[in-house]
Amino acid sequence: MSVQQNLRDIKESLPASVKLVAITKTKSPEQIMEAYKAGHKVFGESKAQELLPKYEQLPGDIEWHMVGHLQSNKVKTIAPFVSLIHSVDKLKLLKVINKEGHKNKRVIPCLLQIHIAEESTKFGMDFQECCELLESESYRGMKNVSIMGLMGMATFTDNDEKVRSEFRRLKTYFDTIKQKYFPDDDRFSEISMGMSDDYMLAADEGSTMVRIGSAIFGKRPEN
Repeated sequence: MSVQQNLRDIKESLPASVKLVAITKTKSPEQIMEAYKAGHKVFGESKAQELLPKYEQLPGDIEWHMVGHLQSNKVKTIAPFVSLIHSVDKLKLLKVINKEGHKNKRVIPCLLQIHIAEESTKFGMDFQECCELLESESYRGMKNVSIMGLMGMATFTDNDEKVRSEFRRLKTYFDTIKQKYFPDDDRFSEISMGMSDDYMLAADEGSTMVRIGSAIFGKRPEN
């Protein structure tokens, strides 16, 4: 199957309300251009050091998302142009993003990453830590970040009910945080959940944004 056909099939299977972020981890600019020529312009990277050269080489109207774990010392490389950072998992990181946003005279859109999976290897705050961040004096003083919603990754398992329950929990967290902290802020509207293996379950459970790589570009080679 071609990249164009894969993209078409996935977009046709998704509700119109769900945005597709094509994940380009390890993919060459030529492969990304296949998707771009098919009309897709929203791409996501897992590593800042991969994102910057692709941003510099590829068309300027691409919307670039940072979806992977982000180290504080890498924020400055993507702060001038990144459209959305999905993976804010601590207050310290948000402070750095705010500082770099100020330097670049822009407000950087962010999602707070919540840990919903069983695997301890996945990053993210728990619900209480997320609330503490939003209630902190530090956050309330930030002028160069905008919290647009939440992101989470489900457990890697064939048990669909388990995955559904984790996505459902993230949606419940989103609804609670929206009501408590962002009741009049229309920007807080995104739930980034769902990847190649579980995006349809995520869409069913309220995702507004899915992050799909291998189902578009093919499986990554084993290391």
